[in-house]
Amino acid sequence: MRDRYYSKVILFGEYSMIFDATALMIPLKRFSAQWQFPQSRNKTAFLTSNQSLKRFCQYLSENEELSELFDLQALRRDLDDGLFLASNVPSSYGLGSSGTLVAAVYDRYAIKKTDDYLQLKTLFGQMESHFHGSSSGIDPLQCYLGQPFKITPEGVQLLTDDFLKKDIHICLIDTKLKSNTKPLVEHFKAQRENPDFLNRFQAEYVPSVTSCIDAMISSNKELFFKSLKQLNKGQLQFLRPMITENTLDLFTTDYDFNFGVKISGSGGGGYVLGFTDDVVKTNKLLGFEGIDSNRTGLARNDMPSKFDVIWL
Repeated sequence: MRDRYYSKVILFGEYSMIFDATALMIPLKRFSAQWQFPQSRNKTAFLTSNQSLKRFCQYLSENEELSELFDLQALRRDLDDGLFLASNVPSSYGLGSSGTLVAAVYDRYAIKKTDDYLQLKTLFGQMESHFHGSSSGIDPLQCYLGQPFKITPEGVQLLTDDFLKKDIHICLIDTKLKSNTKPLVEHFKAQRENPDFLNRFQAEYVPSVTSCIDAMISSNKELFFKSLKQLNKGQLQFLRPMITENTLDLFTTDYDFNFGVKISGSGGGGYVLGFTDDVVKTNKLLGFEGIDSNRTGLARNDMPSKFDVIWL
């Protein structure tokens, strides 16, 4: 059993994966969750998490297929003894707060585990549906595996932690707004019932996602930023409700250096992903002039800024 379950970032493929297209995931190890028994100093966290887990346990018990896969008696007993999931993963920010919970429950209470990642993704989707109404299962899969991977209809390709090259820098830009996954996903699913939307999305948007992923993995910087511009246009065309008003300028402005953004998770708040080959210019653009980045810290200064930025 793992000591902790890391949050996740979907670099590419949030909505295109609904069409079984390629997606690219990485763990975000600055946020994580781990099992604990209650202590006086974190009583609020205990109560919130313990009650949430009890509701989740009830959901599993009422699902005939899922209930047979877990030792729910042990889960109930542990929850009655005060077990909870201590987590610093921001809720409603697209970083996998529910994914860590699903991964943790599976890891601790599954009667028999599987190494078939696509089968596991399907199971995780059923489990996480308790929180979102519908789930691809990819978030809990990332939280469970804890390492980067590329997923296609054919399977999961695990990647090394250093597959991201240093000439493409990635940051999380905080919209300072909560994101609600369920209505956004339901809106998108309603849109795809329109044949014209569906055909254009598959013909125009999905290929740009695949191109970004392939260019990033192959370290083709020129092709990557070219593909990112195309993807950016596609998000404005097909996923406009998922883009917050306070980040719209980032999506619609043409820059004189390689910089582009995209939604993270379902969008509608949480973090926006930024990509660049010039950290100094990007920090200046986002209000952090004069600050360089070590790719691990929170870029801030003493002056008020529109966004908080985390460099990956």
